[in-house]
Amino acid sequence: MFVCLCTGVTSQVVTELVAGGATTSKQIAEKCGAGLDCGRCRRTVRAIIESARTDCPVHKAG
Repeated sequence: MFVCLCTGVTSQVVTELVAGGATTSKQIAEKCGAGLDCGRCRRTVRAIIESARTDCPVHKAG
């Protein structure tokens, strides 16, 4: 699914960046451009980050 229509970034790209250590929408924007133009995708980017955090056993334990 496309997350950012302005730059053509998909949810897979964002998920991979989160898996690689990105923890904020600003970090995602710096790495792939999602959220830099109109900003409408920032909420979705943050939701993907939060989902990864709650799915992570390390963050669940803490």
